[in-house]
Amino acid sequence: MLITSTEAQNNFGKYLRLVEQEDIIITKNGKKVARLVKFFENDDYVMREGSSAYSHEGMQVSYEEFLQIARESENRYEYIDGEIYLLASPKVKHQKIVMIISNKFSSWFESKKCFPLTSPLDVTLYKDGKPNVVQPDLLVICDQENIKEDDTYMGTPTLVVEILSESTRSKDLIKKLDLYMQSGVEEYWIVNPFSEEINIYWFKERDIEKTITFKTGEKAVSFAFPGLSIDVDGVFGKW
Repeated sequence: MLITSTEAQNNFGKYLRLVEQEDIIITKNGKKVARLVKFFENDDYVMREGSSAYSHEGMQVSYEEFLQIARESENRYEYIDGEIYLLASPKVKHQKIVMIISNKFSSWFESKKCFPLTSPLDVTLYKDGKPNVVQPDLLVICDQENIKEDDTYMGTPTLVVEILSESTRSKDLIKKLDLYMQSGVEEYWIVNPFSEEINIYWFKERDIEKTITFKTGEKAVSFAFPGLSIDVDGVFGKW
């Protein structure tokens, strides 16, 4: 990470924390003059898989710092309320559910204005005027004018779907529910493989207008898109 000598002086404590993750290069008048590196004891060179030194998991950083970390890392991250979340590789069942719902959505939205997409795709959402970056499992985009010339999307999805996993359950049920509601998303599907239920939230004026839980033997029905539905049994069926 490159910082100026002024930044180093004014925020030295912060960069002492960041040096746990990567070297800090200090510049003065546009020239590199010093390097701040982590101090290693002899046994510190033995790195373990999943170490936070590689993941940046749980760090509180600015939006600009997050963008730089994301650009320079091979990992996938989300950024919610100023905190970095590492996105672990999904399991087989998770991906099968994504494909089932994606296929249904693709068929239903064919020849319509809106269209579905699947992760990985960075979506920048604003809560209380502050940017957050997430990668929903599935999303439906209706504001195509917000797809930029560089093929990035800078709008707000109409519908978002998250499939719960052991590592994301708390974040999806609390952090993302609040973020999607406050940022202008209209509808949020929480697909729960553990209880075999689909919870659908319909937001209006950044509050919960309606919520329904659909169970096995039922059809999950969209609020935002009348006619869009999916068999719960088909989502959680035996493959």
